Amino acid sequence: MEKKSFVLKGNIVFSGENKELYSMEGGYIVCENGICRGAFEKLPQQYEKLPITDYGDKIILPGMTDLHVHAPQYTFRGLGMDLELLDWLNVHTFPEEAKYVDISYAKRAYGNFVSDLKHSLTTRACIFATLHRKATIMLMNLLEESGVVSYVGKVDMDRNGGENLCEADALTAAENTKKWIDETAGKYERTKPILTPRFIPSCTDELMMALAKLQKTTGLRVQSHLSENPSEVAWVKELVPAAKNYADAYAIFDMLGDKEHPAIMAHCIYSEDEMDLLKEHGVYVAHCPESNLNLSSGIAPIRKFLEDGIAVGLGSDVAGGSSLSMAKALTLAVQVSKMYWRLIDENSKPLTFAEAFYLATAGGGSYFGKVGTFLDGYEFDAVVVEDHISKEVRKYTPIERTQRMMYDENLMTVCAKYVAGYECKL
Repeated sequence: MEKKSFVLKGNIVFSGENKELYSMEGGYIVCENGICRGAFEKLPQQYEKLPITDYGDKIILPGMTDLHVHAPQYTFRGLGMDLELLDWLNVHTFPEEAKYVDISYAKRAYGNFVSDLKHSLTTRACIFATLHRKATIMLMNLLEESGVVSYVGKVDMDRNGGENLCEADALTAAENTKKWIDETAGKYERTKPILTPRFIPSCTDELMMALAKLQKTTGLRVQSHLSENPSEVAWVKELVPAAKNYADAYAIFDMLGDKEHPAIMAHCIYSEDEMDLLKEHGVYVAHCPESNLNLSSGIAPIRKFLEDGIAVGLGSDVAGGSSLSMAKALTLAVQVSKMYWRLIDENSKPLTFAEAFYLATAGGGSYFGKVGTFLDGYEFDAVVVEDHISKEVRKYTPIERTQRMMYDENLMTVCAKYVAGYECKL
């Protein structure tokens, strides 16, 4: 995959700086050495000599960012959706993740995951692996080959993981994580490590403190789970009684990140009393609406986060979510926000389609820097899609076509993908 300068022509849809949607029929997007130089209705003269790929009537969208997904859970997506979080973890998740000690099993499973991720709308992802070091490195190798840009975490857990899914103790877990970081240092261009304590119930105080020391010496970012389920929140209160709330438990162990090394916290459904801490530390909320429905967790107050200036992106949360589809995450974000407004707080306006599109692209993409739109100066991530919509009866604008595809993925085929200026061979 070679980074080049080029122009794409087609029907373009992207977000502006204020979350508004822009579109152009038969427009041009310019990529210059991996950086977008803007979208234009008429190609500027200085770019006329660049090679042009004309995608005709197809739609060109910014690549989407999956801010929270569990690669080893891809094998059992769609199963156990009648259970709540903690039961679902014990019945399905932990027994499955224990299988990744077998490197041949991991190779087959991760191969399927990466292949399907490559052919999706996703160009960037933040991914949980398992606690197994060798299997995690295999996942990173496969992702690097795919062209998708990612953060990948070797999961840390030294308690409450069930049979065959706990490291011996905090020292062993921290040493294995340090060894994994050393083994992968400087090895990849598109794949970065991220510290991944699964969540407070799976990590002893000693492990959290050891990971905090490791974070300081490496400068790595952190990803974990926060305030997803009422039973989980109550459990954390028992485990860390000194903490004012769940987010404060991470802060006590100095694992909530800072604005230079922002942490990703998935879910944050019961985080209204944690918002000051989230904002202070520059935390990114990974909103996972399908998972929250499937596991009966609740509805996150996303409008309140946005109004308070908290960074928000979307996550598929496979296998709490049933697929890698960021289209589904986008549309469900709108739907659950409407239920939040109707059933919980009538002063909290539902998300618009344009706002949810922004969260799926530039909102989550900002975790990776200037990513997720076709404005000048952003890294060039683009997905070319063909919509199978009958246009014989009426005409649709590019935004209407995009909206229909997001709500009905049967209408959509991914035809091409570009990540940071590289074309991924699909």
